[in-house]
Amino acid sequence: MLALRAGRAFDGEHSLAGPVTVLIENGTIKAVEQGHPDVPGAEVVDLGTATVLPGLIDTHVHLCADSENGALDRLPDFSPEHLDAVIEDSLGRHLRAGVTTVRDLGDRQWAVVEQRSKHRQRVLASGPPITCPRGHCWPMGGEAAGEDELRRAVRERAERKVDVVKIMASGGFATPGTAVGDCQFTEQELRVVVEEAHAHGLPVTAHAHSLTAAQRAVAAGVDGIEHLSCLTDRGMHVPDDLLDALAEADIAVCHTLGVTQEPPPFMKEAWDKIGMSYATKVSMAGLMYDHGVKTVAGTDGGIAAGKPHGAIAYSVVDLVKGGVPNRGALASATSQAAKVCGVTKGVLKPGWDADIIAVRGNPMRDITALHDVTTVIIGGQIVTTTLPADRRV
Repeated sequence: MLALRAGRAFDGEHSLAGPVTVLIENGTIKAVEQGHPDVPGAEVVDLGTATVLPGLIDTHVHLCADSENGALDRLPDFSPEHLDAVIEDSLGRHLRAGVTTVRDLGDRQWAVVEQRSKHRQRVLASGPPITCPRGHCWPMGGEAAGEDELRRAVRERAERKVDVVKIMASGGFATPGTAVGDCQFTEQELRVVVEEAHAHGLPVTAHAHSLTAAQRAVAAGVDGIEHLSCLTDRGMHVPDDLLDALAEADIAVCHTLGVTQEPPPFMKEAWDKIGMSYATKVSMAGLMYDHGVKTVAGTDGGIAAGKPHGAIAYSVVDLVKGGVPNRGALASATSQAAKVCGVTKGVLKPGWDADIIAVRGNPMRDITALHDVTTVIIGGQIVTTTLPADRRV
């Protein structure tokens, strides 16, 4: 048995005043107790004044992408060996940031899907996103046109046992020749994908930058929406009826916030041309949260130098900047994300998976404490720590 002693805890939903002790046995949480009780026979790890919380979940990453500009464009040039190395490096970056579960929403020719069980972290994967011919991210291998092809595409994903179906409802920034504000599928085509996926027990999440694409996706019954920039020909606009529909249908929204540096000039130029603003995206996240829209944290990690793997803390911090309370922002990367991903993680409660991290400081008061991860535990095993040896007795 392992006994983690810490200054305080966030259990995925609430803050727990310290000191606290988390007891772990056989890879699961046995108990979360106040104080530091004696536990005969247990290995005690003293985390000092640190805060313990569930391992973080990044619900939108691209493990095949190497965190450099143009990453998605270069995927077809990667050899299988190089692709494997990129995936391993990507997961290492997430691990050091305290991410113990990732949801990959677009790989190259099933590379991530086929390797899910090979890694320390829990990896969920969609395979190549379904896109229209020469549509956004077409080099990943997910092109489909017409209802019959769309149904076949979903069935192939079910046969390969993906965890979620990803469809590109709108264009995107990262694929030359596509327009971010365009709709790539009709509402009926999106509905076909949703019906087929649900028939196989799979959720559907839709990439949607344009408002029209998002409205079509909601009407089609998707389970989640990625980005949700609500672009129109007059810039970014969130109508009240969309907010109502998202909240009523309990659709999970990942705003893919979190940047570590200014975007390159070509991206800023593209944003200015269509009336898009990162500051507006951040504020929209708070607006939607206040309206009762389910929010999960995700980074779009790996697609560019300013969107590297392991940037989950930046994403959660931006949610708080947008007006989401600290507790809600932390839940978006723990308990809320776990529910959306369908995993028994994200909560510090008996019987749940013992994926746990420790951070210096108190993220309930200062959310930037997430930048200082000291210890990562997966399945009850310490996989990385900066603790001195004498903290383990």
